[in-house]
Amino acid sequence: MKNAILKSVKESVAVKEAFFKSNVEKVVEAANAIADSFNNGKKLLLFGNGGSSTDASHIAAEFMNRFKRERPGLPAIALNTDMATITAISNDYRFSDIFARQLKSLSEPGDVVIAISTSGKSKNVLKAMDVSKKKKLISIAFTGEKGVEFAEKATYGFIVPSADTPRIQETHITLGHIICELVEEILFELPRKKG
Repeated sequence: MKNAILKSVKESVAVKEAFFKSNVEKVVEAANAIADSFNNGKKLLLFGNGGSSTDASHIAAEFMNRFKRERPGLPAIALNTDMATITAISNDYRFSDIFARQLKSLSEPGDVVIAISTSGKSKNVLKAMDVSKKKKLISIAFTGEKGVEFAEKATYGFIVPSADTPRIQETHITLGHIICELVEEILFELPRKKG
């Protein structure tokens, strides 16, 4: 049992190290894009299914409330949280429309989208990415090694070098936390003391 625990931790750390080693510059660019969007009075829209849905909600909450700094809330909305909207769209149209239809209604040029799919194959996420491209939104994709085509649809595509869903999701939430921290530093950096 103890060996299984240590093995899982070791695998998780190895995947994260490999991911961030090859994506560190892109993480900074994505954080700057989000900060610029907030500075321009725009918003962040996030979505995903299952565990990715929870990650989208978690990251949105970190922006809306606070992460590490006392600061005003930032406009971030997880599109997977409104059950009335999701079930209405699913019932009247298709489940594959649940995010695309919301993006058509809620987004405007200059907004940023974070789309999360461990497989990169979720039809509703892919459809929403097509809408984000048509509406000229800045898009950020979080996925795993099988989601190359999905990542290529995004302005900033992040591919975790693993096919193991838990390892991918662990890296995604770490990525989300790091982006939150960077955005806070960019927007709310405390004035430095002279001397």
